[in-house]
Formats: sequence, C-alpha cells, structure tokens
Amino acid sequence: QVQLVESGGGLVQAGGSLRLSCAASGSTFSRYAMGWFRQAPGKEREFVAAITWTGIGTYYTDSVKGRFTISRDRAKNTVYLQMNSLKPEDTAVYYCAARRDVGNYYSRDYEYNYWGQGTQVTVSS
Repeated sequence: QVQLVESGGGLVQAGGSLRLSCAASGSTFSRYAMGWFRQAPGKEREFVAAITWTGIGTYYTDSVKGRFTISRDRAKNTVYLQMNSLKPEDTAVYYCAARRDVGNYYSRDYEYNYWGQGTQVTVSS
C-alpha cells in the first residue's frame, strides 16, 4: 500500500509562486510514475503534469507549460510541483497520484492507482 500526502498549498496573488510537495510512503513504494491533477469547483478533475520514475521524462498540460515544473527526489520519496506566474484560473484543489511503472508517464486519472487527499491552491486577482 502507498500513501501520498500533499502540502504547500495556500493563498497567493496572481503572478506569485507556490511549490507543492507530495510525500510518498509505504513499504512497497518503488519504481512509481507520478502525476499532479487539479479540480476546480464545479469542474472535472484535470491533468496538470506527470513525471517518470527516473525523473527524466516530464509532461505538462498546455495551460501550465512554461509556468509549472514537476520534479522528484527519489531519495526522499517526494514529488514537487513548482508553480510560477500563477493565474486565478489555477485555483483548484491539487492532487498527486502514483502508479507502478518505470519508463512511462501518464495523463489520465484512471491510469493511477494511488491518490493523495489534495491541497487547496487559491490565486487572487
């Protein structure tokens, strides 16, 4: 079993930055691809970014390219989402997700097996 805990959310003004963290734990956590998703009020959950187990491969939805960066520290079992130039439309609950895989990344929520509880990000205009 894998447990994921997000942190780092909060309230920020437009143009500001936040860094989200997702700490993974569990006796079997090894060789997992990770992803970040978000869900705004009244909207469906959407993909934000993904990273391979090695950290070499990354993938972003178009709306965050050039502003967000996903990274991971395998020694700490932690994945990060650095969010810069935040916009009000980035306001959402952000979730991290994991699935066992070595070489690929995934952008669909049904492809992930484990989810965190989410952290709220609010961007004021």
